[in-house]
Amino acid sequence: MSQVESRRSGALRTAEILAWVVGVVLIAIWGGSRIRQTVTARREVREFERSRASRAAPPAPPAPGARQLSWNDSPDQSLWAAVRIRAWRDTKTAGPAIAVLRIPKIGLEVPVFEGTSDPSLDLGVGHIEGTPVPGTSGNVGIAGHRDGFFRGLKDIAVGDAIEMETPSRTLRYTVESLTLVEPDDTWVLDDTPSGYLSLVTCYPFYYSGSAPHRYIVRAAETGSAP
Repeated sequence: MSQVESRRSGALRTAEILAWVVGVVLIAIWGGSRIRQTVTARREVREFERSRASRAAPPAPPAPGARQLSWNDSPDQSLWAAVRIRAWRDTKTAGPAIAVLRIPKIGLEVPVFEGTSDPSLDLGVGHIEGTPVPGTSGNVGIAGHRDGFFRGLKDIAVGDAIEMETPSRTLRYTVESLTLVEPDDTWVLDDTPSGYLSLVTCYPFYYSGSAPHRYIVRAAETGSAP
């Protein structure tokens, strides 16, 4: 080997060693950053849970003669997105349920919570504020995640039965229409003189990212039982 080739070989070995050193240092920096992020995130979650627990008021006692609502605490999550399963598992409470929604056709039984906050939609579905409360007349709006409890709505059809159990009675509905609207088409939640139920979720069901449309299942009340 000539002197020139020897110097060139030595320079290549030095460059290779430096590249390995730089790579190890960068990996160590990245690993340390990830560890700090994880620790910080866990600390913030614990602080949030402590704060939420300290602010949580005990649920109001049920009215005399009211039924105790119950539902399946282990829902079928075979169609759910992984992120939705994690949210359901990690969310601890969303307050007392005000109703239970059941759709036999798709095997859905889910608690209805007041409002559409993250905990409400992580642990069940949410009553849309400004619409009639479940159990009263008018157009009751219920929202749910398309990649969670409401993913089964993709298989719903006109004529399917829906039930809404409240502490005082169970209302029965029949699906009348399936509609796609834009996010700002709030007319679908306009009140009605007779009993209706409007289930709202995002569409398409398997869209990656923020879904551009809203899928509306409109059902008419057909009867009730005390």
